[in-house]
Amino acid sequence: MMRKLTFGMNVTLDGYIAAPGDDLGWSGGEGPDSSPSDELFQWWSDRVGATGLALYGRKLWEAMSSHWPTADQQPGATKAEIEYARRWRDMPKVVFSSTTSTVDWNTRLVTGDAVTEITRLKAADAGPMDIGGATLAGAAMRAGLIDEYLLVTVPVLVGGGTPFFTALDSWVNLNLVETRTFPGGVVLTRYETRR
Repeated sequence: MMRKLTFGMNVTLDGYIAAPGDDLGWSGGEGPDSSPSDELFQWWSDRVGATGLALYGRKLWEAMSSHWPTADQQPGATKAEIEYARRWRDMPKVVFSSTTSTVDWNTRLVTGDAVTEITRLKAADAGPMDIGGATLAGAAMRAGLIDEYLLVTVPVLVGGGTPFFTALDSWVNLNLVETRTFPGGVVLTRYETRR
């Protein structure tokens, strides 16, 4: 049995994980430069707590590692932020990058072929894996390695940026397995790849 690989991120209604200029100010769901609802933040935190291994591309790694390692030590950090920071540091991570030279916080760096390494990791008898970052997830998508797509759709149109889905060579048929609504009109949809 292979371990499951899920690609999940916040996404705009028009399909982007970042607006032009890598702007994520829309991702809270309550307007520009907003934070996610407490309920959605807790849902993401619980997901991090249940992840056996997180796979990051360079840009997402840089964004996450610039904030979460010390977020629990910041003045005014909420109980939820403290819990998320601890979970994030503890979660095993792999960063795929040919330009990053050092990683920390329970993280391993891979500079070789991502698809080969992800295929190897999927064959391990271990907990579920999450993948994040458009370029890395796109490579895994094209290779047919993603078992589940998890979209947390924020009701905003940004008109361009970094798309959630990459161009594919062939269709991927999916089964809807879960929907859930969060405050602010944010909707979770979870799809399994039909094999």
